[in-house]
Parts: sequence; C-alpha cells; structure tokens
Amino acid sequence: MTLPLPHHHQLSDADEQALSDLFRRGTPANTLRAWERDLLYITAWKQAAFGTPLTWPEDEAVALRFILHHAEDLSTQSGPARAVADALIAMGLRRALTAPAPSTLDRRIASWQAFHRMRNLPSPFAAPLVAQARQKARRANAAPRVPKSPRPVTRDVLTALLGTCDDSHRGIRDRAMLSLAFASGGRRRSEVTALDVSDLSLAEFEARGLVWLRLLETKTTRKADAPRLPLKGPAARALMHWLEVTGLTSGPLFRPVSRADRVLKRRLAPDAMRVILRHRLSLAGLPEDYATPHGLRAGFLTQAALDGAPLAAAMKLSLHRSALQAQKYYADVEISENPATDLLGD
Repeated sequence: MTLPLPHHHQLSDADEQALSDLFRRGTPANTLRAWERDLLYITAWKQAAFGTPLTWPEDEAVALRFILHHAEDLSTQSGPARAVADALIAMGLRRALTAPAPSTLDRRIASWQAFHRMRNLPSPFAAPLVAQARQKARRANAAPRVPKSPRPVTRDVLTALLGTCDDSHRGIRDRAMLSLAFASGGRRRSEVTALDVSDLSLAEFEARGLVWLRLLETKTTRKADAPRLPLKGPAARALMHWLEVTGLTSGPLFRPVSRADRVLKRRLAPDAMRVILRHRLSLAGLPEDYATPHGLRAGFLTQAALDGAPLAAAMKLSLHRSALQAQKYYADVEISENPATDLLGD
C-alpha cells in the first residue's frame, strides 16, 4: 500500500516526488512500517464502515465514528460497529471484539493525523467534539499498566540463561547476543538484530577489553546522532568469541544457525530473539513465559538500581529519553528497601 506522502497542488510533479523521497529518507524504517500497517487498517475500516475510500482531508464525522467504533467492547453487541469489527477480524486486521488499548487507538489516530500533515491539510481529529470524544474514549478504556515483560531479567537470571549456552555456534551466538543486549544498556530486540559487524569498533579490545557499539537508529535517536555504547567484561569477550569462531568481517552481526550448526548468511528476524529467550528460559528450568526480550531492558535498569548505580548513569546506556519512565524501575527497588517498611521489625 502506498503511503499518502506529501502532496500540494502548487508544487510541480518533480518537487512533489522530491518531497516524498525526503519524507521516506527522513523517517525511521520502524515508523514507516507502522504507518503502512495503520494506513491499511484505516483504509479497510473506512471501506467497511462507509463503503468509500479515504478522502483528504477526512470528514469530522468519519473521525468521530472511528473513535466510537473503538471505544467499547463489541462482543455482546450487534449493529454496524460489530459488523465492521467482524469484517476487520476476518481480514486479519483486528484481533478481537474488545476495545483496543488506548495506546493502540492513539497510535492509529496519530498516523492518520501524520498523513494529513504530509499533505498540508487540517486533521479532523483537531475538531473540539472529536478531540473530546477521543479523550473520553481513552479514559473509558484505561487499564492498569501491564509490563512489557512479566519479570525483569536481572543478573542472576541472565547468568542462569548463559549457563545453558554450550560451545556450538548456536550456544556461542546466544551467549553473545543476550550478554550484549543486557550489558549495553538493555537493548531492544530490533536494535540487537539490526546490528552489523561494521557497527562494532574493536580497536580497544586488546588493550582495554573494550568494544564500542554504534546504534545507527533507535526508538529515541536518529542516524545524525547515532550513539556509541561501550561493551566490556564478559559481554565483550562473548561477542569477540562469536566473531572469532564465525570469522565474520561484514554483514549482519547475529544470524540464524541451521540444525547442522551452520551459520547462515541472512540476518536474524527481530522476533527471533523472543524465540531464543524462550528456549534458554526452558533450558534453565524456568517457564517459557517467565520474561520477554524487554525483560533484558527492564533487568538492566533494575540491576543498576539494586547495585546503587546513579539513574543518570544508567540512562546514558539505556538511552531512555524520559527520566520519569526510567525512574519507575528504581522506585520499585527503592521502596522495598525503604526503612519505613520495617516499622514492626522482623
């Protein structure tokens, strides 16, 4: 599906094409993929609800109905909203008849608004009635925050996982990947699988045992300010061992390993890290759903708090943009150690 990229009747065809190319090159790949998914959903919803394609700018009544169709549980209802939801489920675009999470609705609306901005058009969601309905829908469907991982993967859990990694190519890869994800600040799975060998600087390993990682693009940074993160100790040694046994000098850093223990040429899919973590949890005698890949990120910050590392120092590695968000991990640790919890003694 083609994104509704910049369009203006006063621009020449060449200028419109150049502007569209600029938007594509200046937008993170993850954002482009999210926009494409949201555009597919919005287009299908509009067709199912109104029998017409999207229009630019969209009508306020369409925006309002979009909010209303996603503001309540439809499983016990009948009518137009239920029929549209059933159609979207049949197309594989909607998972259930329950109201989507407010964050999901917010993201789809944000994408829709972005498509209007690209065309220099006003968004129907800015209308007072539509904006108020959106606010009410968000409050009506608010739910307690669910962690992205049931539990953090702290140092002791990570040690148990690494203990299951043998000297096969698969074991060496998993040891290097899990160690890197934790020790470099709790990297997201997409960041780990996106790494190339060229993103590593190994010049200081012999003298200082230090490897530098360059993250070309993360959720909070862009290519223009790509951060360099240090990796040292067991994590750096595990990474160097992976490079030595595979002889990799270019291309993807982490790759699939065949059943015959042969390293393949292609890159690991982002979701592969979830599969690998579940496998290692099972081998370590833990439930497969004990933690998700985000548990490595939560575990890094939790362990930093347990070890007394300053929040600012941990954030320099985790690359959290919000101190309030990172502080949550510290708060959970600090409140359990608060002397006021022991007023009755042992």
